[in-house]
Amino acid sequence: MPVVYLVVPCYNEEEVLPETVKRLTAKLSSMISDGKASEESRMLFVDDGSRDRTWELIEQFSAENTYVGGIKLSHNRGHQNALLAGLMSAKEHCDCAISLDADLQDDIEVLDQFVEKYTEGCEVVYGVRSSRKTDTAFKRNTARSYYKLMKTLGVEIVYDHADYRLMGSKALEALSEYKEVNLFLRGIVPLIGFRSDYVYYERHERFAGESKYPLRKMLKFALDGVTSFSVKPLRIIANLGITICLLSIIGLIYGLVSFIIGSSVAGWTSLICSVWFLGGLQMLCIGIVGVYVGKIYSETKHRPRYTVEKTIIND
Repeated sequence: MPVVYLVVPCYNEEEVLPETVKRLTAKLSSMISDGKASEESRMLFVDDGSRDRTWELIEQFSAENTYVGGIKLSHNRGHQNALLAGLMSAKEHCDCAISLDADLQDDIEVLDQFVEKYTEGCEVVYGVRSSRKTDTAFKRNTARSYYKLMKTLGVEIVYDHADYRLMGSKALEALSEYKEVNLFLRGIVPLIGFRSDYVYYERHERFAGESKYPLRKMLKFALDGVTSFSVKPLRIIANLGITICLLSIIGLIYGLVSFIIGSSVAGWTSLICSVWFLGGLQMLCIGIVGVYVGKIYSETKHRPRYTVEKTIIND
């Protein structure tokens, strides 16, 4: 029976944490009694610098419940870094780790299916949403457009998959070799390779509390995903520059011909529109290049992605 660790990143989750611990404890106990997981299996909650009582609750539950462990980061480092911290800590103790959110939107009833796929030889098992009925039309359409954009840009990504996945010890060891600071695990994990499979599930409404991913953070996350895995935007800028140069040459020839034959007409509006268009386009292109330069700057400093302040793992 495999030793299974459930890795749960947490940020200001005091409202939902008691119910999460209750449900995961019942599920893990059921898996152990059914012979699908070892008695050494655990839950590992990662406090990502929460400002509420999240860590206090994790300490309290770990003292009362042998299944509960915790990691406290010294300050907020973001969901992806918190998740990585949990996975890297878990890999020293488990055969496989399953990452899931603390808000109980991920259907924990399919945890058995993840482990079954692992025992069949899969090192990576992706949790994929079978539908998006609980999403608004805006979120559903923007999510699908984003996945299509990533595919178009050459990024290997699994449709309708977030961070609900199982990773075996080999996959976790391989993940530890990826040292980039700008983390986008949904893009990194498919690069690892190994045999993989899917588990389909229905995503529920959040049990309590507020979403930690408002539109602003979602847009930033999407931009990080694009710029971390594809240089095609830079190629698009280069091609755009060439196209504009060719159009400018055609326009220059047209202007000279018009001047020579004496049919030139002063065009204030067209001139101003051209200036504003090209100026805005240049600023956009400089901004895109700046994003890539900023990422290079972050990577070259080699700063640690997170700092662990406290660790609790019950034997």
